[in-house]
Amino acid sequence: MKHILILLSALMLHGASAAQELDLRIMSYNLRFGEIASMKQIGEYIASQQPDLVALQECDWDTQRERAPQQHHVRFVNELGSATGMFTAYGKALDYKGGYYGIGILSKYPILRSERVLLPQDGKAEQRVMLVVDVEMPDKRIVTFACTHLEVSTPEARYEQAGFINAYFAQAPHPTFLAGDMNAEPDTREIRRLTSNGWMPLTNAEPTYPVKDAEIKIDHIFYRGSDPIRLNATKRCTDSRLSDHFPVLSEVTIR
Repeated sequence: MKHILILLSALMLHGASAAQELDLRIMSYNLRFGEIASMKQIGEYIASQQPDLVALQECDWDTQRERAPQQHHVRFVNELGSATGMFTAYGKALDYKGGYYGIGILSKYPILRSERVLLPQDGKAEQRVMLVVDVEMPDKRIVTFACTHLEVSTPEARYEQAGFINAYFAQAPHPTFLAGDMNAEPDTREIRRLTSNGWMPLTNAEPTYPVKDAEIKIDHIFYRGSDPIRLNATKRCTDSRLSDHFPVLSEVTIR
């Protein structure tokens, strides 16, 4: 009987330990406002990678963009949600060409809360936003996921936006992921402002832009939180040429 009790205790402890680990596949993808590929093609590719969370940039919503006439009146994030079977959230950055232009999120699991946050704007530069969602995982824990697309014109603007992001998440109660097109390489002052404030890079330094002859790394995924995290694998997805950016994908375990 004593041996049986010891065995049962060991199994219970193992089960409790396993239950505390959460495996996630996280992707970031700049879509080039659908100029190169349809949402059906992009959706099929995303689905093939089986992500849990996806940050999307350059997402039109019901626009009439001259450079992408095949996407007229297409609601990108809705179409991708349908193609992948994932939950969706959309954050408008601008009124544009009869519709909207912004960013989006896909989630395998239910979105409990979403918020569009306006980032600091530099003069006449276009408005940049951050989309933040809280997602309920299968084990009932909450994970926060944020998507953004930082200013392209000046490093000073991005530096201010990075500081704003740090302040926004200063008291974040849940494990938090930040992903998107940061328009900045890993060794820049603006990215260091994030990493020096506790954001752990979850991608490598391989260049992600442009697809034709990739030279710079500007697509990133970060993590910040009190729960320990393990990076199991990361890659730029060179098998996808549906945009002018390579998507990035990271596999992590939160303990």
